[in-house]
Amino acid sequence: MKLATFLPPGGTDPLSGEVRDDRVVAFGDGSTVLDRLASGDRSPATGDAYALDEVTLLAPVPRPRCIFGIGLNYAAHAAEQGKDLPERPIVFMKLPSSAAAPGADVRCPEVVRRLDYEGELAVVMGAGGAVAGYAVADDLSARDLQRREPQWTRAKGFDGSCPFGPWITTADEVPDPEALRLRTWVNGELRQDSSTSDLIFGIEATVAFLMETCTLEPGDVILTGTPSGVGMALDPPVFLQSGDVVRIEIERLGSIEHRVA
Repeated sequence: MKLATFLPPGGTDPLSGEVRDDRVVAFGDGSTVLDRLASGDRSPATGDAYALDEVTLLAPVPRPRCIFGIGLNYAAHAAEQGKDLPERPIVFMKLPSSAAAPGADVRCPEVVRRLDYEGELAVVMGAGGAVAGYAVADDLSARDLQRREPQWTRAKGFDGSCPFGPWITTADEVPDPEALRLRTWVNGELRQDSSTSDLIFGIEATVAFLMETCTLEPGDVILTGTPSGVGMALDPPVFLQSGDVVRIEIERLGSIEHRVA
């Protein structure tokens, strides 16, 4: 099942529903994506149906309680930075206000001069510490702030810095999340082309590591890291500019595309 939060044509109140091919069907009982994640209910949606290309997709969970990020979690990404593989996951957090719709314009803070993309597999939690599903995400990063500030809250957690979606594909539809092709384009130029098989710490290990100290609740999001090919690692480095368009696609999960405003 593909769980989506969306605005219907001409509507201003968000609805939740199930994506079926080229349509999205609202949940007839008024339940939200978060309700479905918490309950594990996978019964088909029975409400009004809309053409997928006529709705506005929002972040599947509009304001996640927690967004965890995992740094330096692809072997090739560590290599392109000349760094040793970490012995344990490097964890940081993005604020709930960093969550953004998959197609929303990203507004770069005025203080930031080196904005970078990071195409990532997002893990979305269900009840009892179980993985409920997966989505596509961009862990937008202010490299200048990241380099000069030892804590990454401002560099990684600024408003709108985590577009994700286009929906949550439930775990039962993704038999092997650690064998998915991930690609990122900037203005049509392929920058990242990798597989989640290159993850240093897999999904099960990452969830277990977080749960050693943190209770994971339904709707919490874990960004599992980015592969090689980020802008700061190019020679010379290339950072995002106003008007640039970033597209990220993950096999079986769909794609997101956003413009830098």
